[in-house]
Amino acid sequence: MSTVDTSVSDSDGSAPHRQVAPVLEDIAAGTAEELGVCLRPIALKRVDTHTGDAVTVPVPCGATQSSVCPSCADKARRLRIHQARQGWHLADDPQVETSEPTAQQRAALGQLADLTEARAHAVAIGDDRAVADIDADIEATHELLAADGLRGSPSTPGEGTSKRRVRSTRRRQDTPDLPRRPVQATTTGRVFTAPDGKQYRPSTFLTLTLDSYGPVHTASPKPRHPKPCRCGQVHRQGEGIVGTPIDPTSYDYTRAARDAIHFGKLVDRFWQNLRRAVGWNVQYFATVEPQQRLAMHLHAAVRGTIPRRLLRQVTQATYHQVWWPAHDHAVYSPEHPPVWDGEDECYRDPDTGTALTTWDEAIEATLEPEAQPAHVVRFGPNGIDAQGVTAGSDKAGKCLGYLVKYLTKDLDACYAPTSDPERDHLDRLAAELQRQPCSETCPNWLLYGIQPDHPHEGMTPGACSGKAHRPAHLGYRGRRCLVSRKWSGHTLSEHKDQRRDHVLKTLGAVGATAEMATPADAEQGRYRWVPLPHDGPNPPDRTQLLLHAIAQKRRWRQQYHNATAQLSATTQHAA
Repeated sequence: MSTVDTSVSDSDGSAPHRQVAPVLEDIAAGTAEELGVCLRPIALKRVDTHTGDAVTVPVPCGATQSSVCPSCADKARRLRIHQARQGWHLADDPQVETSEPTAQQRAALGQLADLTEARAHAVAIGDDRAVADIDADIEATHELLAADGLRGSPSTPGEGTSKRRVRSTRRRQDTPDLPRRPVQATTTGRVFTAPDGKQYRPSTFLTLTLDSYGPVHTASPKPRHPKPCRCGQVHRQGEGIVGTPIDPTSYDYTRAARDAIHFGKLVDRFWQNLRRAVGWNVQYFATVEPQQRLAMHLHAAVRGTIPRRLLRQVTQATYHQVWWPAHDHAVYSPEHPPVWDGEDECYRDPDTGTALTTWDEAIEATLEPEAQPAHVVRFGPNGIDAQGVTAGSDKAGKCLGYLVKYLTKDLDACYAPTSDPERDHLDRLAAELQRQPCSETCPNWLLYGIQPDHPHEGMTPGACSGKAHRPAHLGYRGRRCLVSRKWSGHTLSEHKDQRRDHVLKTLGAVGATAEMATPADAEQGRYRWVPLPHDGPNPPDRTQLLLHAIAQKRRWRQQYHNATAQLSATTQHAA
């Protein structure tokens, strides 16, 4: 391959410039991204057990983040849009039916019952060997039921149950009361009738926002009529200072970090309170993303309409109390943490050797009548914005696009820092998150003189691997996309199958057959799939995998376009 060298003399102070021909792998990757082909295909060797033939087949990686694979992430985003659209404006309640158990499942369940009774008898007479043998049989039966499609995970035989702690459910006195109605089974909202007799069933798009942690720099909402920030200056959107604290020393990073960690619990409580207040089973499709100030907020498509006054009332009355031991002041530092005592299996003070307070002891203290929660999470005073949306309108499409706008990005990439104030703000929040405990088993509890739940050797404060401590999550440890159980009546996998079936039906309508890499009607067990690791002895060539996937994608797309064009021509001719 020839190259063109256009080096320029640096006598004029400019850097030398050299132009070279493109690389084949780069062209393949660019073409794959344009066609929506996975850029990081997983190589699988398909072995035909009848003939012995082996073929390498590229399989999409299935990533949901564009930083990993833009093609797979965009495919996942479009699937989420389809899921949101299918359930937003339903006129009838989706029906989710549970299939009848098969004869094999009933037989396995009977065997499980017999084994459970036999185990109880073996425990009663002290036959430990029989108990171990029966436990193995019970585990094998559980695996058989799970492989047969049975839902649910039964408890392990003989496992101990933790002590149930009873806590008062009385509402806080500093929070307004909520109306409470019996929740009906219906999931659809009200129907409105226009003067011309046409009926409308509008839905809702709402945004939930956390409280303020201190004044931040804000951009002027109207460039033609500049409005100064609280700092006295006028900022434009996109400036590197917008969203950062005006006074970082007084900004409450501790509360911001804790609110982010427990934001998911607050959202769950909001939906529970909303259903009780309106009296029907509210359904939602929601996504979590950060604001420019790096605080979490939630966008949600809600089926049906709810009065704005009631929405504000529910938002102001919703809170989540964190009944953990107090952890406001650190007792130890990551440089001088408690030490592990292998003999007593506990952590001790590195200087005095005194055992730290156990988790159960610390939790028991929170059950006292005068005890206060370690933290309370609330939405802001104006923490909700609600808009009415009608089915099929342009606004509905814009809301769906906005809903999944950042799903393909990590939380910290939604507003990537571009200036020193933004980087400093992110660093201060990340530093606070490294000190805060994220769960009952987080090693950071050692910093506050408390042993985590189920302690073990090797727990290092400040080095917890939980999601909340990773910079990409900004403290949020929940799922990015939240979908209620009766949103559309289908799972995400079922929606994926629906889209696939639509393509196959379109091809079948014109007599075409999808050219699959592996025959769909192959008999069970004919093909054996073997992973080919990229660091193995004979790693697959990435360029060859991309070229194979590109050819397959082009062939499928041409088949589908020809089928849709033929159907369109047939429809026009019939008309």
